[in-house]
Amino acid sequence: MSGMIFGFCMARIVACIMRIVSATRPQNISIAIAAQIFVAAGVIILFIVNMIFVQRVIRASHPHIGWAKTFSLAFKLFIASIIIILIALITCTIQSFFTLNKNTRRIDRDIQWFGSTYFAVTAFLPLVLLALRAMLPNRGARTEKFGTGRFRTKIIILVISASLLTLGAAFRAGVGYMPRPRDNPAWYHSKACFYLFNFTIEWVVVALYAIIRVDKRFIVPNKSKGPGDYSRKVENESDEKTNDQPGGILNRVLSEEEVFDGEVPEEDKRSHSDTDVEAQHESATRI
Repeated sequence: MSGMIFGFCMARIVACIMRIVSATRPQNISIAIAAQIFVAAGVIILFIVNMIFVQRVIRASHPHIGWAKTFSLAFKLFIASIIIILIALITCTIQSFFTLNKNTRRIDRDIQWFGSTYFAVTAFLPLVLLALRAMLPNRGARTEKFGTGRFRTKIIILVISASLLTLGAAFRAGVGYMPRPRDNPAWYHSKACFYLFNFTIEWVVVALYAIIRVDKRFIVPNKSKGPGDYSRKVENESDEKTNDQPGGILNRVLSEEEVFDGEVPEEDKRSHSDTDVEAQHESATRI
């Protein structure tokens, strides 16, 4: 996920560079096309990252649904459809710059409307899945804890990020459905709206991911293929060395779950029980 978000940041940097170059060379159509494509395509990465995070949450809380073959297949097909629609949008955008055929331009516009609507639904879909997760019974299955931090904090992060991304995607889709003449633009065609509902919202989401460390909160063990795999310990030699050292960081600092949920790790429980047994044995010896 960190690599995908890094790729998104690079795509946004390229988009801004293309827009600057296009402003200085307004006659160059190729640069204008590249700038428009990078602006429209970059945010798709954040949509996919959110969908993967939601899938992990559902698998942890509702394993009978999240790990079902039909759900996994539907998820893969949905991600594939996003990529296919993105390719179609790029093709239509390039074609609309070089054709004068009215019917072809109409078809390109219809596909662009469909694509913007589809991406708005994609941005909103994590909220729908989280709502269904809250309503559907989990058949008595215990929620698997994965990553760091409380499970409810993961839900809050997804709700905030999905809401912001939905706002931006819905605004872009709405603007596409309400075209105006070039010499009579509406308020939603202003530069302030463009940068607010595109780059600003995305910057807030990426900053939220970085500050809250989603790379640690949503991490799952490699080769997880079924219920119970998320509970396995993520292999990390540096963390193991830190944990094994007397007075290590994790031995001195409580985790977020321990502070807010009152949870005590099993190792601490065993150590406390062993200490109690030794104390009882020592007192019995003295008697």
